[in-house]
Amino acid sequence: MGAIEDKLAAMDLTLPPPRQYVSPNRRGCVRVGNILFLSGHGAHHPGMNHRHKGRLGADMTTQEGKFSARVAALNILATVKKEVGELDNVKRVIRLFGMVNCTPDFAEPPQVIDGASDLFFELFGPEYGCHARSAVGQVNLPRGGCVEIASEFEVK
Repeated sequence: MGAIEDKLAAMDLTLPPPRQYVSPNRRGCVRVGNILFLSGHGAHHPGMNHRHKGRLGADMTTQEGKFSARVAALNILATVKKEVGELDNVKRVIRLFGMVNCTPDFAEPPQVIDGASDLFFELFGPEYGCHARSAVGQVNLPRGGCVEIASEFEVK
């Protein structure tokens, strides 16, 4: 286990199993040179007791959504680890594109996606964990998920 996974353990966080895709026409990430392009990841984690479905501004609070975005970040890291072997092989977080399932008047998608941004910043530090980001509200997300985050990482 490397330094990044040691930090996760110290935070009492675990990675879920990497998501298995049912169709051969897509996958969790694609590597182009030293850049990983990750598919959208939701917040389902069988080892954590939290809500991963719902609509912000209707039946979920901003804090619940922020925690779900943190869990989505763990799913992202599970995919990254599967691709590069060790999370210490991540050079930097490049970008997050966060989508929040919310009501039309919900104005806090950025605060929700902070759950993922904060985790990456904590794990990789201010130089390599700080990233470009978008956080947008959506009328719906697949399988009723509350958040979905797509991302890019530079790897060694």
